[in-house]
Amino acid sequence: MTLFAKKVGIDLGTTYTLVYVPGQEVVLNEPSVVAVSEQDNVILAVGLEAKEMIGRTPESIVAYRPMRDGVIADYRMTEAMLRYYIRKSLGKWNLFKPDVMVSVPAGVTSTEKRAVIEATVKAGAKNAYVVKEPILAAIGAGIPIHEPRGHMIVDIGGGTIDVAVISLGGIVASTSVKCAGNRIDQAITDYVKKTYNLAIGDKTAEDIKIQIGSAVPLEEELSMVIKGRDYLTGLPRTAEIKTNEIVKAINKELREMIKAIRDVLQETPPELAADIIDKGIIMTGGSSQLRYFPELVFRRTGVKASLAKEAQYCVVRGTGIALNHLDTYKKSIIAKR
Repeated sequence: MTLFAKKVGIDLGTTYTLVYVPGQEVVLNEPSVVAVSEQDNVILAVGLEAKEMIGRTPESIVAYRPMRDGVIADYRMTEAMLRYYIRKSLGKWNLFKPDVMVSVPAGVTSTEKRAVIEATVKAGAKNAYVVKEPILAAIGAGIPIHEPRGHMIVDIGGGTIDVAVISLGGIVASTSVKCAGNRIDQAITDYVKKTYNLAIGDKTAEDIKIQIGSAVPLEEELSMVIKGRDYLTGLPRTAEIKTNEIVKAINKELREMIKAIRDVLQETPPELAADIIDKGIIMTGGSSQLRYFPELVFRRTGVKASLAKEAQYCVVRGTGIALNHLDTYKKSIIAKR
């Protein structure tokens, strides 16, 4: 039976979707973007191909991001995207419908959960399961979540920051705030506009964040030359930007994220809080890789924080592990057959 029952784990993110096939590790990591032709409403491209089109398309082609803040904003597009990813990861000769597990943010409503399950089933899954991201992130980071001990996980993606305290396999206290990687990119774009009178695209903002961004000011700053369009003359121009300017530019967003962590710490029962002080906070997700983010968390909360190994893959790896041990994790899984 197990021979035919294919399994697919999907980390359905606001900016990137990752797919995990047990035995093959992470098989796919592509942007959550769908390109549609306006005239005949046909889906032209999904993922990488579609992202290449963003900001470069003629007016008749529109590139959509069907996920907003970690939840489905456009149902039809999400379904098309899921179908594409399931097919691509299993190969087109696969005749059997797979069991699919999809991650959802901790603060997701039951309606939003149902939407994910239905889209997954329509996209070709035999059984669809949804699990909250912090639990998957914890499993993927190798945290023994079934112990009667408190573990704090902070999962920061593109759309949301999910903070949760997990004990005995369940979430004790959690929050999900719609301020994460995308908001940081936006803050950088706004700063460059205000300070340098330059218009830059999303991709440039993301590059700045990755190459020279930091959560705390640095003594030896990094710098980067950026290219964009001058707001006054309308002509292309370059400017040089340094790390500490970025720290200042994204300060408000970082504060909001730290507040989410502090809020959950304040709700945590004292026994579990003691465990968290011993063990520290585990950070996962792509945006937690911002330079010195764990250091900022430590400075603001007094609890030491550390980055999980391969932080951006924790959630998707968690889906793979949970799929292989469904019975062990069934308490935290919502399923539809």
